[in-house]
Amino acid sequence: MKGAKNTGAEPGSRGLSYGMYILAMLIFGTNGLLVARISIASSQIVLMRTLIGGLLLTGIVLLRGGFDREAVRAERVQLLCGGIALGLNWVALFEAYRLLNVSLATLIYYVGPMLVLLFSPLLFREKLTGRKLISVLAVAVGLVCISGSIAAGGMSAKGLLTAIVSALFYASLIVFNKRIVRTGGLQTAALELDIAFVVVLLYVLLTVGLPRPQASDLPFLAAIGLINTGLAYLLYFSGLQKLPAQSVALISYIDPVSALLFSALLLQESLTPVQTLGAVLIIGGAMFGELKNRRS
Repeated sequence: MKGAKNTGAEPGSRGLSYGMYILAMLIFGTNGLLVARISIASSQIVLMRTLIGGLLLTGIVLLRGGFDREAVRAERVQLLCGGIALGLNWVALFEAYRLLNVSLATLIYYVGPMLVLLFSPLLFREKLTGRKLISVLAVAVGLVCISGSIAAGGMSAKGLLTAIVSALFYASLIVFNKRIVRTGGLQTAALELDIAFVVVLLYVLLTVGLPRPQASDLPFLAAIGLINTGLAYLLYFSGLQKLPAQSVALISYIDPVSALLFSALLLQESLTPVQTLGAVLIIGGAMFGELKNRRS
């Protein structure tokens, strides 16, 4: 989903696009904080999130003239698979927040783009350069540091596995969306949220049942649906389509960094020295892989 074209926008417009995209990343970084304050099951939170966010974005698309039916029909398989991956991706990630913690779950989750990079020669016939191989190796070592310290500390093995599953679904989401070229960004987001809602609804009905949130949950559910999904995705796609691809890739790492900072400040989560090394390797390796040398 994260790609953009340099459209040659004016400086003022470009600055606004940077501001929207950075704000979206900061909002995404607060997901774990909100999930930690909601009492219902992780899958039920995702159900509410996709319902509220999907309705908001679908409403915006309809107000703008509706969906491009020809494009949607041509890419219906990719959109369907992307929506399924989105819903299951969030179910796994939100469960990992509970079983592990926000910091570690977020770091492992961001291994997803590195998996896409590693298999890009097979998936997209893109050359895997030495720079990218070093990046993948750094992320892999970082993941080993985190997973090894989790095992040594007696933390949830199920949480680690759930976080890895969320990374796999995240990678799948990227792959499916890289194959969507005709359907606009906002329309893609709205459709995939609507599809994700149906998928998660079926999952919830077969597992934990429909949510019965407490009164104290409602403000946080409204925030994660309206702000962290509807507004954040609107800002995300509005900024993304007007920024260079390299800028988009680098700015996206504000999400895991801000998640680490927010969880440390507000949830009093902390990382061990080995986990901190793992965090540096994952984020640094991912950024290193996205950067291009100046000659290219």
